[in-house]
Amino acid sequence: MQLIGVDFSSAPTRRKPITLAVAQAEPGPIVLDEIRRFESLAHWQDWLNSPGDWVGAFDVPFALPRDFVAGLGWPVDGENPWSEVIRRLAALSRTELIAHCRAWCDARPPGNKFAHRATDRLAGSSPSMKWVNPPVALMLHAGAPCLLAAQITIPGLHQQGTDPRRIALEGYPGLLARAVLGRQSYKSDDLKHRHDPTRRAARETLVLALEAGAHPFEARIDFGSMRHACIDEAGADLLDAVLCLAQATWAWHRRDRNWGLPAAIDPIEGWILGSEIANFRS
Repeated sequence: MQLIGVDFSSAPTRRKPITLAVAQAEPGPIVLDEIRRFESLAHWQDWLNSPGDWVGAFDVPFALPRDFVAGLGWPVDGENPWSEVIRRLAALSRTELIAHCRAWCDARPPGNKFAHRATDRLAGSSPSMKWVNPPVALMLHAGAPCLLAAQITIPGLHQQGTDPRRIALEGYPGLLARAVLGRQSYKSDDLKHRHDPTRRAARETLVLALEAGAHPFEARIDFGSMRHACIDEAGADLLDAVLCLAQATWAWHRRDRNWGLPAAIDPIEGWILGSEIANFRS
């Protein structure tokens, strides 16, 4: 059984690839075995489609808010409503999706523009219909249809006729990072901040916390030869993948308890791993 953390990009390139942190599920510290990078969605989709035996936490929203889905006139009931929503989402172009999101926001008063999933509010993550700063709606648009097409099991959202050996869970590295750092910034894709000593120190603090298991997901990570790269990389793609790996490890230890998820999950909205412990601070 492999444990996988995924730092996702909706438009991967050589400079900003989709990054996977891979380890074996075993007792004791989790040893970071491999970092894999995908410079296109097609190559990532090929990996998703390949046979495997893994549990992964993905830094990509899996679902839209129920209110927004209902406002579009899409189905919110039925035997497997998430799959139908994602099919309809995939049929939209990015431009069409942004237009729907913008129309929703334009019709609402300041301070209440976006629809939120219950899990977003708890985890402190951006609304999954937000299309800019950060463009999480575009991440959803790119990532969720790939998971659906690959017949991957997504507990609480998509389990009928899926592969039970490939388990995808929604992660959010910012949840773990805030538990350790508060609101201190630890990354930037801006080249002028590449050598920011304050952010580098924050990344080192995160690495130390992960090594000690001093965070809400408790997993101890052995970075091995990749330790310095996780500290030095200003954009923190590697480190975010490892933060998701820690969440995947937490879920794997709770595999007999619904992967650590609540007993009841909205089958439209899904759930971010550990949302209910977002206020933990080590």
